[in-house]
Amino acid sequence: MVDSFSSPGIDLPSPILSARLHELARYLAAPVAGRLTEEQRALALGIARRLVADVAARLGAGVDSDALWHEWMQGGLPGADRLAAACFARAEEHRWREQSAQRAAPPPTSDDETTASDAAPVGGALSDIERAYLALQIADRKRFDALGNPALAIADLDPELFRSLLLDIAAWRLVQAGKDNAFATKLGEAVRAALAYRADEAGIDAAARAYYDSLAADSAGLPDAAVMAIARHDWPTVIALGAAAHRRPYGDMALALLAAETAALPSLLVPLRIDRAALAPLEASLSMLRDRAVNGGATEDDYAALRQSRADAFASSPERGR
Repeated sequence: MVDSFSSPGIDLPSPILSARLHELARYLAAPVAGRLTEEQRALALGIARRLVADVAARLGAGVDSDALWHEWMQGGLPGADRLAAACFARAEEHRWREQSAQRAAPPPTSDDETTASDAAPVGGALSDIERAYLALQIADRKRFDALGNPALAIADLDPELFRSLLLDIAAWRLVQAGKDNAFATKLGEAVRAALAYRADEAGIDAAARAYYDSLAADSAGLPDAAVMAIARHDWPTVIALGAAAHRRPYGDMALALLAAETAALPSLLVPLRIDRAALAPLEASLSMLRDRAVNGGATEDDYAALRQSRADAFASSPERGR
C-alpha cells in the first residue's frame, strides 16, 4: 500500500494527501526528469486492471474484481513497484507497435524474404522453424484482451509477482467474506491450485527460446531472421530473439531496447550477429517514439569530467586568489 508521508508539524488527514506529497517530493528532487504522459499512465493502468481481473478469476471464488480494483485505487496497489515495471514495459511496447502500425507501411521485401507462415506450402507440413515462429505469434496474441487492448498474460508473469497478487487478492476476498474459517480453507486451496496451474503454463519466453534455438542451428538462419523482422517492423520477433539470446525475460528485453540510446542498440543485439546497417529501421522507429524514457543528458563519465573542469576553473579564477 502507499506509505504515509510525514513531516514535522503536519498531520496528514488522508492517504490521498500523503500520496500527493510523495509525488511532489519526487518532483522537487528531480524537477527536470521525464514524467509519465497521460497516454502512458492510462495504458499502464489499463494493463494493471486487466491483470488484476485475470488473476482474480484464477481464484474462482466469486471475487468482484471491479470492487477490488476500486478499493486498491483508493489505497494503492500492493507490490506496486514490481507491478509498475511489468505494466510500463508492456505499455511502452504497445505504444511502439501502434506507432509502427499507424505510420507508412514497412519497406517492401523481395520475394525470397518471406515469413515462416508465408513460406509454408498450402496444405503441407510445417518445418520446425515455422512451427516455432507460429507458436511465438500465438504467445504474443495472448498478450491482448478480446478487444485488442494490451495485457499481461499470466503465463508471462514473474512467478513471485503472480504469487503475491494471488495472495493479496485472496486476503482481500477473505476480509470481504468476514474471515470465515471454512472459506479461508477454500481460498487456500484455490491459491495452491492456481499456482500449480501456472507452473505448467508456457508463455512468450518459452516460445522465444524455442524459436531462437530452431534458428541458431543454422549459422545464417538467426541473423537472416532478425534482419527480416527488423525490415518488416516485426518488433515482437526482434524483442523475442534478443531476449532469448541474452537469456532475459521478454519484458526486460523490451524495456532495454525502448530505453536504449541509439549508440547502445548494436551492443544489445550483438548476439544476433546483425550488420550495423540493418539496424537502421529499428533505430529510426525508436527515435520517432515520443516520450521514451531515454537519458538525454550526459553520462556519468561526462558529469565527472564536467565537475572536474568546473573545479579547475574555480581554482584558477582570479577572484579566488583575492
